[in-house]
Amino acid sequence: MNFTVDVVEAADAGARALLELARDGSRREWTFGEVAEGAGRRAGALHAAGVRQGDVVLTLVGNRPQWVLAMAACFRQGYVVLPCNEQLRAKDLSLRLAVAQPVAVVADPRNAGALESAGWRGPTLWEDEGPAPLPANLAPTDPCLVTFTSGTSGEPKAVLHAQRYLDGQRLQAERWLAPTPGALVWCTAASGWSKSARNVFIAPWLRDAAALLHDARFDPAERLDVLETEAVDVLCMAPTEYRMMAERAELRPLPALRGLVAAGEALNPEILRAWHEATGIWVRDGYGQTETGQLTGHEPGLAPRPGSMGRPLPGVALEVLEGELVLTDPATDPTFFLGYLGEAPRAAGTPWHTGDRVHADGDGFLFFEGRTDDVIISAGYRIGPFEVESALVAHPAVAEAAVVAAPDPERGAVVRAVIVLRDGFAASDALVTELQAHVKAETAPYKYPRVVDFADALPKTTSGKVRRALLREDR
Repeated sequence: MNFTVDVVEAADAGARALLELARDGSRREWTFGEVAEGAGRRAGALHAAGVRQGDVVLTLVGNRPQWVLAMAACFRQGYVVLPCNEQLRAKDLSLRLAVAQPVAVVADPRNAGALESAGWRGPTLWEDEGPAPLPANLAPTDPCLVTFTSGTSGEPKAVLHAQRYLDGQRLQAERWLAPTPGALVWCTAASGWSKSARNVFIAPWLRDAAALLHDARFDPAERLDVLETEAVDVLCMAPTEYRMMAERAELRPLPALRGLVAAGEALNPEILRAWHEATGIWVRDGYGQTETGQLTGHEPGLAPRPGSMGRPLPGVALEVLEGELVLTDPATDPTFFLGYLGEAPRAAGTPWHTGDRVHADGDGFLFFEGRTDDVIISAGYRIGPFEVESALVAHPAVAEAAVVAAPDPERGAVVRAVIVLRDGFAASDALVTELQAHVKAETAPYKYPRVVDFADALPKTTSGKVRRALLREDR
């Protein structure tokens, strides 16, 4: 199997594969033939740099065709690609470099400073090209992709997916995203996130559809204009983006639009209604994890149930056991991961506990209730408290810090930090601003605490563990 050969190179060479809306305002359409040729040339450059099958290649490129070409090149040659988000700071990049040990990096020149600050000294390719090597013949279990996810008690973990992950996207592409051949799909997830790795271009291409790449910051009014001007057929956004667009822009009919999907957190019923009233289309929610890929979704043609993340995708063995969503047989999930880099492999057939508490109605529709651990889900981002706490205690004013989720009507939840100050420092609005800026500089900006409270001491167990539940309850 080989995704680039079987899907990209086998497609109609003249059919549209990508629509690029660049940061400078330019517009370009890419055919599958151009993508196939460009991926081959990028593969040639990586081969010339010494990359071989099984080696890791890190990408640090925005939502641009250059990122897609690099990904397709790695898929073609059996290189294990690690896409990274441009928001990552030096500390985050250093961790990824140390854990994944990439042989080469493909980067946008605008990210050169971040790479240098992270300590990268290996070969870096910008838009290099070379003669295309022969594509690799790959097995379903050969490694393919690394994405990082957050945990509660340590640094982010490196999730390793196999080649089967790529073709395995057919299930959700057909039963949830559901574009028709020739359609234009816009998944707004920034490069580097799990959802971008599966839904920006992989799932659309599996359905002979095209992908829109918009290299710009989120702007509700501009996004509506793009949807209308480019006649987008299927839109995939984070629930927070749907909320912000409904609240900050005037929604209107979009005649070309045929599908709206969301995943990451529950959508408010009023937001569902607002989009339906404006467009005549219901937003169909779904659920998945970095380790599992998409697991549930509202199928096309059915009005979604407000607050529900749909039903298990056909064939996927999901059950609610003692209130927790459990993948009882990972073999039924075509996009289940191989394991974490640096950790012992998972025993085959071991049930996967999602850590999410849900309940099901009489028709099998699932409703999210909360995390069984302390990972914060804010605007669709999974944020590990440890990462933010580590950044905070690096500040000279902070003696201790604990991070929990605080409810937020727009983002679902935001990061709240409870801080014990060192002697000689006093709480103030100026210090709050300084600490927020410090976290932004130390780690990705989306992780900074939007709520900062000061305390004389943190509530702890007799063994010294912070009692986060009490911190969540005192707001």
